[in-house]
Amino acid sequence: MLFQRNLWVVMVLIIGVVFGVEGRPHKILLDTDVDTDDFFAILYLLKLNRSEFDLQAITINTNAWTNAGHAVNQVYDMLYMMGRDDISVGVGGEGGIREDGTILPNVGGYLPIIEQGLTTTGGCRYRQAIPKGRFGGMLDIDSNYGFRKAFLPQGSRKYQPLRQPTAQRVMIDTISSGPITVFVIGAHTNFAIFLMDNPHLKKNIKHIYVMGGGIRSKNPTGCCPKNASSSCKPRQCGDRGNLFTDFTSNPYAEFNFFGDPFAAYQVLHSGIPITLVPLDATNTIPIDEKFFDTFEQNQKTYEAQYCFKSLKMTRDTWFDDQFYTSYFMWDSFTSGIATSIMRHSHKNHHGENEFAEMEYMNITVVSSNKPYGISDGSNPFFDGLKIPKFNLKRGGVHSGHVQKSLRDPFCIAENGKGRCKDGYTKEETGPEGVRVLVATKAKPNQDAKSPLDREFFTSFLDVLNSPEQSGRFNFTDEFPYYKEVFYKPDFGRKKLGKSVVFDMDMSAGDFLALLFLLKVPVEVINLKAILVTPTGWANGATIDVIYDLLHMMGRDDIPVGLGEVFAMNQSDPIFSAVGDCKYVKAIPQGSGGFLDSDTLYGFARYLPRSPRRYTAENSVKNGAPRDTDHPELRQPLALEVWDSVLKTLDSGSKITVLTNGPLTTLANTILSRKNTTSLIQDVYIVGGHISNGGTIKGNVFSVPSNEHAELNMYLDPLAAKTVFESDLDIKLIPLRAQHGVSSFPRIIQKLFLTKKTPEALFAHRLLSTLHHLQEKHLRYRHMHTFLGEILGAVVVADDHSCLNATFNSKPIKLSATGDESMDGQIAVDEKQGKIVKILRRVNPKAYYNLIADRLGDEKQSAVISSFEEQKRIWTTPPKIKLKAE
Repeated sequence: MLFQRNLWVVMVLIIGVVFGVEGRPHKILLDTDVDTDDFFAILYLLKLNRSEFDLQAITINTNAWTNAGHAVNQVYDMLYMMGRDDISVGVGGEGGIREDGTILPNVGGYLPIIEQGLTTTGGCRYRQAIPKGRFGGMLDIDSNYGFRKAFLPQGSRKYQPLRQPTAQRVMIDTISSGPITVFVIGAHTNFAIFLMDNPHLKKNIKHIYVMGGGIRSKNPTGCCPKNASSSCKPRQCGDRGNLFTDFTSNPYAEFNFFGDPFAAYQVLHSGIPITLVPLDATNTIPIDEKFFDTFEQNQKTYEAQYCFKSLKMTRDTWFDDQFYTSYFMWDSFTSGIATSIMRHSHKNHHGENEFAEMEYMNITVVSSNKPYGISDGSNPFFDGLKIPKFNLKRGGVHSGHVQKSLRDPFCIAENGKGRCKDGYTKEETGPEGVRVLVATKAKPNQDAKSPLDREFFTSFLDVLNSPEQSGRFNFTDEFPYYKEVFYKPDFGRKKLGKSVVFDMDMSAGDFLALLFLLKVPVEVINLKAILVTPTGWANGATIDVIYDLLHMMGRDDIPVGLGEVFAMNQSDPIFSAVGDCKYVKAIPQGSGGFLDSDTLYGFARYLPRSPRRYTAENSVKNGAPRDTDHPELRQPLALEVWDSVLKTLDSGSKITVLTNGPLTTLANTILSRKNTTSLIQDVYIVGGHISNGGTIKGNVFSVPSNEHAELNMYLDPLAAKTVFESDLDIKLIPLRAQHGVSSFPRIIQKLFLTKKTPEALFAHRLLSTLHHLQEKHLRYRHMHTFLGEILGAVVVADDHSCLNATFNSKPIKLSATGDESMDGQIAVDEKQGKIVKILRRVNPKAYYNLIADRLGDEKQSAVISSFEEQKRIWTTPPKIKLKAE
């Protein structure tokens, strides 16, 4: 066989048996940000002989390339595929760090240590360097380009609110149990907090292996080809770092260390032996065309297939034509080096291993920029504090300017070369230097006849393709009678009602509103499309939950369009794939925020699996750098879905729009399509708060300085201003009206008494959970906000005779000046305000009855109730109809 696979497997088994006799296996804890190359590393480790290497726990770094809810469920599913549900998985936590540096239990790691306060809300000082949307950004990593749900089987483990083990809890429990080796292949936040808060457990950590930093590295990307014209200008060529979105400000940092420079410093200076695999080494093992082609021909296990599919889509969607010189084996290479060194740990060695050349160096990590001791508002460790946080030394290495943003003026030099060094791993001969074993170069392949030029390439493919400890099945092969089904209703000769487009940001309340809309008779409402606005309560990859809910309700015919991932004027003017989080930082990253919205509070996994899902498939025709294999499966954009809806309208017909989130998508539609307002009958906007200096406050609970704004308006105030200043006929469903129908006990009681349709049961369970969480934990005190979001759907569907809805017309004006303490606030302005119909109240009793009756109606009910029902269908032989003789 190409890599003498059988011989290699026998050798590993022998080594494992010998090691098992002489001693216990090496226990490993892995801290990862679950980027594509991270799960290459995870699967590589899972394939090694357990008598030699025992991966005991995985903790998830949540302030880098993936979002917590999507990352944790992907890890659970990979482990289920590999038959390793015994491995502990930790993510998040609601602890904080006080101003005096006191670390409270279970800090979640959602924010870099310098930004961490007492909650999980905060800025994106470093994380804004990571692209957020498509073409390799967080949207693609969260969904693994669409392969996560298409390929990985779904086990019983999943995220559940307040039941999910936290990262710190898993670290403490695992490291307390005895000697262990720690791998860190993401930002260092989790592990640094553990070390700072648990110094007594350092003795249990034998060694730390880290992928990150760049010491003597020279970036090979962004260089002009040898035959290039004089007009070619090199970008990152020769830089120490790899921040391709930020090299004009910081050409020194590598992404993992830049994600939390202070944390990386703490780990490096912990006193624990460290081996570092920096860009110096990983830059010498690019995934070249020969490796790619060989991998394509060697996919004999499910884990190999999953890795290759992911790698291929990464290549096919790469932003330029330099993939083979720009994409490296970062984390998987680190796992290979680490386990090879550990295998030889009984020798008196200097990091001997099969895969990389090693050298000891004295290094440190830069966490702030000279001059030290300044106070310019950039450094929360010192600015405004009598005693620096963590008792840091004034004038010390942490006391300088800390990079604030991608285009921080301090970091921009006149020559166009960035001068900030936050996250730079530099050689240091003075007292700040730490002696570290460093990988410097990938070793060539010992087999001169192999098409692969690196020794680790051979090991990686052999390990993944070994039949030992292989994955059991993928999503479709787990079920002997799996069949992909699309459900589309037959309305026959029914006269369809008014055309409605629902614009949602995927909060829990939005999904309940969507359920209600789907239950309204089609003779009343013809739900034409759903537009997704990922600038609010959930991240873009949560669009898959919409597809699953539509599948449950038999509405795979409804198109779903994805909107822009940044609020207006928040994307970077130079590199639009990245941007600021000025407003969305108000949403908690953890409990009660993105973590729960992205998983629908754990309920997303109960929904049946739709054949539709987000996918990165694309084509040149639609703006992609190249055609992928199946461009027909590409995710439609919001504007494309809007245009397609217009083509289906009868002559003279118009659309009713219901918005349940920030107005980003609607504003972009107005600005991009000149005739938009003339084709919209009316717009129902759920959101806004009319304060007029009153005592009733808004609901932007995480921004104390802004007492009178409502979140949907605050999250994109410029978009809201654009919509309110348009010619649209607007009906506002404000916070006050929502508060009048936000009683959990009443709606839960009504749903309990109604008929037990699948959708009524689902809504009852979700609302009961939200109510329970609100009563149990402070982080969930705002749950009633989501209950109020159903109101818009009920009002749109009702002829107002039942609800007794009362509207008043008032001239209003919205603030969008860039002042966070005022943005999103609405006031009555008799001179300059726009006349808007504002809902005052509805009949609460009629409202709760109407919701329960609709959801309990057996008409337009779910066609398949749950994932469990799907599993029963897919494991049961279909009934064979016998022909009559």
